[in-house]
Amino acid sequence: MNLSRSIRILTGMAALSLTACISVGPDYQRPTAAVAQSYKELGEWKPIEPKAAASDLAWWSIYNDPVLDGLERQIAVSNESLKATEASYRQALEIVEENRAGYGPTVTANASGQRSHAYTPLGASPSSSSIQNQVTASLGASWAPDIWGKIRRAVESSKASAQASAADLAAARLSLQSTLATDYFALRIDDELKHLYEQTVKAYEETLEITRNQFEAGTAAETDVITAETQLLGEQAQLISVGVQRAQLEHAIAVLIGKTPDQFSIVPAELARVVPVVPVGMPSTLLERRPDIAAAERAAAAASAQIGVATAAYYPSITLSGSIGFVNTALGGLFQTSNEVWSLGPQLAETLFDSGLRHAQVGAARAAYDGAVATYRQTVLAAFQQVEDELAALRILEQQEEVLKRTVESAREAVRLTVYQYEAGTVAYTSVVTVQAIALSDEQNLLTTLGSQLSASVALVAALGGGWDSAMLAEASSYGPTSGPSH
Repeated sequence: MNLSRSIRILTGMAALSLTACISVGPDYQRPTAAVAQSYKELGEWKPIEPKAAASDLAWWSIYNDPVLDGLERQIAVSNESLKATEASYRQALEIVEENRAGYGPTVTANASGQRSHAYTPLGASPSSSSIQNQVTASLGASWAPDIWGKIRRAVESSKASAQASAADLAAARLSLQSTLATDYFALRIDDELKHLYEQTVKAYEETLEITRNQFEAGTAAETDVITAETQLLGEQAQLISVGVQRAQLEHAIAVLIGKTPDQFSIVPAELARVVPVVPVGMPSTLLERRPDIAAAERAAAAASAQIGVATAAYYPSITLSGSIGFVNTALGGLFQTSNEVWSLGPQLAETLFDSGLRHAQVGAARAAYDGAVATYRQTVLAAFQQVEDELAALRILEQQEEVLKRTVESAREAVRLTVYQYEAGTVAYTSVVTVQAIALSDEQNLLTTLGSQLSASVALVAALGGGWDSAMLAEASSYGPTSGPSH
């Protein structure tokens, strides 16, 4: 059999094997998950003047805060945790290429030179013919056709994993963005608290001055002066204590944008007391708008393909290999037809007995898939819970805010009237202390409620996926061919 005939035979076998290519294992179908018909907590409540994000990703623009906008835009380029997640995504893309490499042949080149001396029996005279030289150069190639779809399933799995990694990256980015927004609004609430305490200290200083005048006029007891001084000192201490949490929040924001605390500060500013809420949409859209749901679904797809990879081990493997080279005793004249050597042939391998190894591997792959499906369904359920939680929080906090606003107005009026009555000598100073304490508590509660509303608003945006949508995920085809060579 000459070389050309052997090549024709192997080419025919390769074509036949490609024609018979199939992909063993199950074809992936997206798992079903529980989807609510509507959001329970919406009810008759509708957010006042709902606002949509200015762009798909800049969801924080609904708060109309230029400082927040500037901070959020630094996360993508400066946050080290996000860079680590992005590196994992790039690694997933390279793994796709690793698996795709299995579609093609492996070609090797070898060259060697050797000088050897044959064994000379004891008593025999050495001869120059016992010294031999050999120079070789060769090319070899081998290819294992993906007859049973093992490589195709591996590529399918790695592509789905790359998509899951891309969704993980989006989820990590959204989590960092929402954390920064929450910290920022908490810091601004501290600014508001500081302003409230400054006003309270000023009011208590005026009250202390009144009690001193009353004491000097003989119409008030010294205990009133001491009580007023004590009340003032307490609020001065409260004013100082606000700085602790504000400083910690500022440090946390610095780290989120990739800076050391000494390189970063936020100038105190007034907080706009409007809580915007994005339109919620239909429950079914949540499956497309949450990156963590997309990641869980893609992980299930990757696990499904791994069943096919494990199942392919039951079937025989075929390897087509060949080599051509030249052998001579000297480098000169090496590449001549008379020095040519070649080999060509297929190899068939099948495992006859493995003590249940393949059965266990397929079972493990199926169990991993079942686990991935359960994780996906649980992620969907958790997503609906988070949306419902934040809708409930916003609805209830809005009602609480309305009551607290009226309470604060009443408390301020009670303080004004009681101080006048004290100056007129018609009420004791304890009445002043009582109404001032109540007014301060009501003001604090109103600010706390505002902070909770802003936090719930940010959490709702994050629970709805921010401005993200699964359409932003690259299609599997964009990670390379969906199958091997044409066949």
